[in-house]
Amino acid sequence: MPIKRFELTSIDARRFTRHGEKPKNIRIDHNSSVTLVTEINDKEANIDFRFTANYSGLGIIRIEGSLIFEGDASALANQWSTKNNMPNEVANEIHTTIMNNCIPEAMLLARDIRLPPPIPMPKVNIRSQKKGGDPKGYA
Repeated sequence: MPIKRFELTSIDARRFTRHGEKPKNIRIDHNSSVTLVTEINDKEANIDFRFTANYSGLGIIRIEGSLIFEGDASALANQWSTKNNMPNEVANEIHTTIMNNCIPEAMLLARDIRLPPPIPMPKVNIRSQKKGGDPKGYA
């Protein structure tokens, strides 16, 4: 069940505060949602999606697009139109693809409008060199 094509159709990034205003707590919520599933043929379905990174009153990043899913397209489109959901393994693959493609784009957009990156940044912990330890300073 591979994803055949992925494309972005709309990008919207907004900052609601001025430069220098510092909110106390910033909560960043990610959400990806499928908005429409349409059957192209028996083996391919077009899936429209929306990715959102919401910065709790500080700003918002919205990315919309579509992808082509290769698999049992008629069953997927029928289940989507009747129950508004899809099988877990298909949903897993689709949402993973959306996140893997939209998070890097959201990081660039966040940098451009001076919002924190929409992922937790790793903490750097450099330890001092100990006698007899690793000469490169790794512990």
